[in-house]
Amino acid sequence: MDNKELLERINRIEIRDGKERGIKSYVLRNNVISPKAEAIITKYMNDYGFFFEDKMLDYASLFGNSNPVVIEIGFGMGDTTAEVAIRRPEYNYIGIEVFLHGFVNLLGELGRRSIENVRLIRFNAVDVLNHMIPDGSVEGFHIFFPDPWQKKRHHKRRLMNPEFLHLLATKLRKGGYVYMVTDWEEYAEEVLEISGEENLLSNPFGGFAPPVTWRPITKFEQKGMESEHPINEIWLEKI
Repeated sequence: MDNKELLERINRIEIRDGKERGIKSYVLRNNVISPKAEAIITKYMNDYGFFFEDKMLDYASLFGNSNPVVIEIGFGMGDTTAEVAIRRPEYNYIGIEVFLHGFVNLLGELGRRSIENVRLIRFNAVDVLNHMIPDGSVEGFHIFFPDPWQKKRHHKRRLMNPEFLHLLATKLRKGGYVYMVTDWEEYAEEVLEISGEENLLSNPFGGFAPPVTWRPITKFEQKGMESEHPINEIWLEKI
């Protein structure tokens, strides 16, 4: 693929499933590829990124090994993703993000630091899960500080709803996990409630989970703590 096609594809976000609802858990803003971003994409995308295809992924081909796969949905700027991958090299990580600036930032970080156990895709997460991720194949899902869509009329945009949680559960292997962290307490309580209705998942803690040692504190999280927002962690496991 030449550079022109590469840039065109990276800048194209389509919504395939759920078009009839017209609801997304994100709103795209600045979608312009700067010269700096263009250089990062053309240099590193072929090594650390992949594009949407309507066929199931072969993890061994994607990573060159058979290590278990963890998927992070909405990795933001990707600082946490990179650090977790370094701290847990025995896992492979797929990062899904639609925001161009964050996607390019992490892509450059992976290339500069030669972090070989992470691959990235810029596409709608629901479509990636439905069309590219085999059922029962995922070790874990990371969802760190998803947009809480604070206004009540926007709650329907929240990523974590019963339908999406069930989709995650079908993709997990037995014993696999969903790990969510949020500083929006009402959202956290809502997720705990809907998780109790998902028959494929159990909560080993019966409520919020204690922090794990391998997840670093992000700048966003630090700001929330300074504003006295409680940091709530949810850990669910596939039955």
